[in-house]
Amino acid sequence: MSFELIKPGININFIGHRHLAFAIAGLFILICLTSIAVKGLPMGIDFAGGLQIQARFSQAADPDQIRQALEQAGLPAPSVQSFGEKSANEYLINLQELENLESNAAEGEESLSQKAAVALTSSFGPGQVEIRRVDMVGPKVGRDLRQQALSALYYSILMILIYISGRFEHKWGTSAALVGGLLAALYLASLFGASLPYLIGLALVATLALCYKLKFEYALGAIMALLHDVIFTVGIFSLLDKEITLSFVAAILTIVGYSLNDTIIIYDRIRERLAQSRKGDYAENVNRSINETLSRTVLTSGSTLLVIVVLYFLGGPVNQDFALALLIGIGTGTLSSIFISAPILLLWGQPKPAAAAAAAAV
Repeated sequence: MSFELIKPGININFIGHRHLAFAIAGLFILICLTSIAVKGLPMGIDFAGGLQIQARFSQAADPDQIRQALEQAGLPAPSVQSFGEKSANEYLINLQELENLESNAAEGEESLSQKAAVALTSSFGPGQVEIRRVDMVGPKVGRDLRQQALSALYYSILMILIYISGRFEHKWGTSAALVGGLLAALYLASLFGASLPYLIGLALVATLALCYKLKFEYALGAIMALLHDVIFTVGIFSLLDKEITLSFVAAILTIVGYSLNDTIIIYDRIRERLAQSRKGDYAENVNRSINETLSRTVLTSGSTLLVIVVLYFLGGPVNQDFALALLIGIGTGTLSSIFISAPILLLWGQPKPAAAAAAAAV
């Protein structure tokens, strides 16, 4: 006797509960945005610049005592957090806002790490502290990395807009012209010294507004689902005071690709059903498409999440934040593909016969 997690012919009314799903998603996004605005994002040295020291103590140490010892040695505003298992007595010490790190970097790193080691040894005693790793990033390098990460995320969204609009709506030329115009406007604004994060924020709002105005139904649904996943993941990291590092950016881009893949599977099934029953109820066709791909969505996401859970618990402390971001993002990405990207198609109502035929054509 075979076991089936999702029975064939299942018909859950996802579309009927779309307004409730939108309200819940909106509430969580509001909480995440509030946390980001109030608490901010704790930037790692990758983006903020500074010196990071990984130190191991022979016995449990008080983070406040570590911070005091470094401040007394003249090192500015150190942040101290536990690293790995509690029994390992290892701590990450971040020293940010250091001046002139980019000039003579090797000498600066050596002298600062030695100064920190001397301060910790004086406070905790000889042989009680082992400096295991020292990383340094200059403030200018950190700022450049921050801008490049934002640009990479926005450019990926624009490429998704072209692909989705071209594949499902046959609007390759219109979408390419739209993306070209947005990139040109972004470039011209940057020439006048405008802040890149604000520019990208405004460009993103303009992208969503133009997608709605030009009736890029599939592209708007995919982008809204991706933004939901990204904002939710970043917001959870803000709530948990987790550092934003390059590995976190890699996790975000992975989440974007994974969530998009789930969305495309559902969109493909919607297109097939439109070809089979163009005169049927549009909402029913969309709901049937979600149910028919539900088994594939749940099993694929479930198996992926199992691997990530193993990575989180057994992959060591270095990989934990990366795995946590993937756990949050892929989990929410699976839900957003079902409850956001597909139901958004109904904002424009029943498609006209010509539009349905074009969307169904391969």
